[in-house]
Amino acid sequence: MKNLLVKGMLLAGALGWSAGVCSAATGDQENWPQWRGPHDNGSTAQGTYPVKWDSTNVLWKAPLPGKGCSTPAVWAKRIFLTAPTNGLDAALAFDWAGKPLWQRTFGQEQPGKNKSGSGSNPSPATDGQGIFVYFKSGTLAALEMDGQVRWQTNLIAAFGPVTLFWDQGTSPALTEKNVVIARLHNGDSWLAAFDKTSGKLCWKVARNYQTPVEGDQAYTSPIVIRHQDKQAVLVWGAEHVTVHDAADGQLIWSCGDFNPRAMEYWPAVASPVIAGDMVVMAAGRSDRGQPRLHGIRLGGKGDVTATHRAWKREDTGTFVPTPAEYKGRICLLRDHGEIECLAPATGQTL
Repeated sequence: MKNLLVKGMLLAGALGWSAGVCSAATGDQENWPQWRGPHDNGSTAQGTYPVKWDSTNVLWKAPLPGKGCSTPAVWAKRIFLTAPTNGLDAALAFDWAGKPLWQRTFGQEQPGKNKSGSGSNPSPATDGQGIFVYFKSGTLAALEMDGQVRWQTNLIAAFGPVTLFWDQGTSPALTEKNVVIARLHNGDSWLAAFDKTSGKLCWKVARNYQTPVEGDQAYTSPIVIRHQDKQAVLVWGAEHVTVHDAADGQLIWSCGDFNPRAMEYWPAVASPVIAGDMVVMAAGRSDRGQPRLHGIRLGGKGDVTATHRAWKREDTGTFVPTPAEYKGRICLLRDHGEIECLAPATGQTL
């Protein structure tokens, strides 16, 4: 789902891109603390970037001990990512020149099912006080910024095996107090929060919906948003968008009816993106000529299916790539190699 690491080597463009983001920006923009960046929208408003991607246009490259598909997190010009080493899940850190700083191993790696995945698909997340990593093996761990393990637990041992058709894709999300994980599969599905300091389970809420085959499976990542001046967690999967109170996980609102024709084999792969008061999310299978793209207004309470859908399109979308928001516009990388820019309020192609 997030394929920046190939054959044990970090792609040159990936870290050349990170360098451009962080060295040319100020404030929050100096850091890229999670998979989708400082604002969970996949973009930064500042910086200079390479326009040609090849081996002659690279600042540096560093070998990795094994194949991981996580994307780097950056904080204070330190780069954090995950990859297996000697058959073990591992977290790694590099300085801004690509020099290895530290490496920490956990339990046995569970390799990817196919060549495009790995046991290190989820990307790390950091709040500048700690680093949080998650692996297909079930290991969820927190590290200090110097690489010392703060705590670790195993979610498969605690809550049973993951039954996804494909390799795990969801990355951890950070609230003020907790690290949040979503497990959405064809089994007991849930959203859970663990204390960032101790690893204690703070809350866990069920998230089970009846869907056609594979529709209950998701590879998306939760997004932390503001709802009525409080933190909340937005989740897309099992043909529903839901928003939960970050303090206790309780459901605030939900929106469904994304698959009225009961199509089979429609897992949720691309994560949603927020643009102002709108959440834009892709459903369907655009790779099979069945695209769906929706704009849902944030806010409200309870079931907002009939009241908060602003627009819907069946002629464009994306299955695997997550959309990005940039300066109030939505950018899609479509599955057949096309870029499209849309107005989030109307869904109109710009």
